[in-house]
Amino acid sequence: MATIADVARRAGVATSTVSHVLNRTRVVSPETTRAVEDAVAAVGYTPNVLARALARSVTNTVGLAISTSRNRFFGDIANAVEGECAKLGMMVLLANTRDDPDEELRVVEELHRRRVDGIILTPSAGPDAAALAYLRDNAIPAVLLDRLPDAGFDGIGVENTASMAALVDELADRGHSRIGLVAGQAGFTTTRERVAGAAAALRRRGLGVDPALVSDGHVAVATARAATARMLALTAPPTALIGGNNLATVGILAALRDAGLAVPRDMAVVGFDDFEWSDSFEPGLTVLAQPCDEIGRRAAAMLRARIAKAAGAPALHRVAPTLIRRSSSGGA
Repeated sequence: MATIADVARRAGVATSTVSHVLNRTRVVSPETTRAVEDAVAAVGYTPNVLARALARSVTNTVGLAISTSRNRFFGDIANAVEGECAKLGMMVLLANTRDDPDEELRVVEELHRRRVDGIILTPSAGPDAAALAYLRDNAIPAVLLDRLPDAGFDGIGVENTASMAALVDELADRGHSRIGLVAGQAGFTTTRERVAGAAAALRRRGLGVDPALVSDGHVAVATARAATARMLALTAPPTALIGGNNLATVGILAALRDAGLAVPRDMAVVGFDDFEWSDSFEPGLTVLAQPCDEIGRRAAAMLRARIAKAAGAPALHRVAPTLIRRSSSGGA
């Protein structure tokens, strides 16, 4: 089945432009309009007119578009969302975006066609934010989860920037001045905020920021492992490392094992994200634990409120993570 993304590629325009042409939500030049209409005919795209007509009817069904393929954190969030929705009398349709912008747009369109009352979305790092444009252009009640771009939607996630200071301070208080950061995928708001937060805390402590000790773009253990190995090979390697998410932290530990280094004797390690086996490592991991249950519950409640009242200014909520000290930082 052809999608709006197929039309956009054929016409050589952004998906948001296709949406404006089809929904007549913004003035588009006659030449671009013709190109879009020709592309619609060429690829056989059929807008779901019925879904649009019934968009405001209530089905007590909501969509959860989230990447479930890599990070256990999102699985915990999904469980919390589903549990709260069940209490509120709403059924959840779960769609895996795989953190791929095209797949994200496709599943948002499909959820809309299935007449969900609203959508909870963890947005990807797509350059044209096509899924967000689709939600906006079709007036679909939505709540953004975890990654919170300035996009005019309700949203809830953890506080990232100031929270990183707790991890930097945990290491700096133990005498570390060469502190490395292995962060998550480039382009995500969470990654940008955590990198910025770590940099600000290092400057506040008078330690400065060495670009060689900051690496992002890591969505898998393997890439975080390789980034850590590169830092260890520096003439002046770090004496402490921060994992920007749980996959990065595991990658760090794997690289230290490869190098024959012991934690915390040879290298202190802390991480952003707790996970169920983090206290089973030897040594136990010092981490910032994100309140997944609270985030999921509040996301469901916020969407229910937005469905009931489409108008009104968007609300953004940040919740604080909790520092759990174990022995990997040299403390405990």
